[in-house]
Amino acid sequence: MKTLIAICLVMTATALHAAEPSRWSDLSREQQQVLSQFESGWNQLPPARQRALTRGADRWLQMDDAQRSNARQRFQKWRDLPEQRRVRLRERWQRFQDLPPEQQARLREDYRRFRQMDPVRREALRREWQQKSADERRQMLRELRERRQQRRQDAR
Repeated sequence: MKTLIAICLVMTATALHAAEPSRWSDLSREQQQVLSQFESGWNQLPPARQRALTRGADRWLQMDDAQRSNARQRFQKWRDLPEQRRVRLRERWQRFQDLPPEQQARLREDYRRFRQMDPVRREALRREWQQKSADERRQMLRELRERRQQRRQDAR
């Protein structure tokens, strides 16, 4: 019983600590340099945003020059997108994040296979998909899911 109470106390303390905002002075000097544009408003940021920015700074600090250049290019491409497109992409990303891990892994694998296709074949598939109506797309996705389920059952 004492062990259970101790575990509960540790879990509660950990959860409370994770919800607490961090102070600017708690960041390493390197993190502060990467996040310098946020210094004046750091204490007003929600804790979840602070953690996300800190994780991003840590990733940035682990990158080599080529990776940083690539990240800058991707960020510029993102900034060049119309706001409405960025909103749709954020919503799509959130829907992906809400999926179970197995489904996320399956989608990542499907995307990896798609990217490895011959570019001509990939573009043909993209055009074919874009020419379909919303109902045709839904029907096609249903059929693909059914085939995938059937293959999994056959593999058992």
